[in-house]
Amino acid sequence: MSDTNPYRITGPALISFSGGRTSGFMLHQIITAHGGDLPEDVVVAFANTGKEREETLRFVHECGSRWGVHIYWLEWRDYKHAPYAEVGFNSASRKGEPFQALIDKKQRLPNWQERWCTQHLKILPLNGLAATFGWEAGSYTEVIGLRYDEGHRILKGMANADKYGRKCAYPLSRARVTKADVMAFWRAQDFDLGLEPWEGNCDLCFMKGRGIKKRIIQKRPEAAAWWSANESAQRGKQERGWFDRRDSIAGLAEEVRRNPGLFDPIDDEEFDAECGLICAGEAA
Repeated sequence: MSDTNPYRITGPALISFSGGRTSGFMLHQIITAHGGDLPEDVVVAFANTGKEREETLRFVHECGSRWGVHIYWLEWRDYKHAPYAEVGFNSASRKGEPFQALIDKKQRLPNWQERWCTQHLKILPLNGLAATFGWEAGSYTEVIGLRYDEGHRILKGMANADKYGRKCAYPLSRARVTKADVMAFWRAQDFDLGLEPWEGNCDLCFMKGRGIKKRIIQKRPEAAAWWSANESAQRGKQERGWFDRRDSIAGLAEEVRRNPGLFDPIDDEEFDAECGLICAGEAA
């Protein structure tokens, strides 16, 4: 990284694009800092779990098209030769297929204590892509979109990076970018993610608060089906068999059905983070 411009990236480097507004803002600033063209040894990748919203997929595609940058679209696969397959906007999974395959392999659900979904569905594909360039862990920089006002997550990420021998950079933090800066940027653009800030990427991720999940279920009742089906399938195989220790998805859906206008308070901390940035490197 340059001492003067935090968005000037020295390769080899892999920019992790989560598909959210914050990492999209970071990618734009990096491209701009390099005069519109990234160095050959600075690449961009998006790892799709299959549970990202359609708006997220369109946003990733549009960022790449509008800004003239190649974005690698990856999905986790249980391959012997590589932990991912390369896909694209049209071929990307939209029904949770990579996530489902991982659950079937593990015969368990990820949860607040075992957050291995990000490790497998996000980190391993990114690492696998880096390996195809001959980059080993610690020999290249992972560029991550955490802001200055997410300092506690950065400290946690740095600890995980040290534990696993990774080298991470946080240009938004160095540039002292806050959430307000990111939102102001997107208000000035002629395209946007198109999701409410509380909706996030992975639709009913167990890291979201119960109030947020209930709002999502009220707005899109069909979103509960995949999560609830997996909880039903795991019932009796592990304690509770829920993604979230607090509530089952079926229970939340029933609460919404009975009281469609009653919601729990929303805690900003429980949704203001993009998938892949808050659990990375934790329990595999």
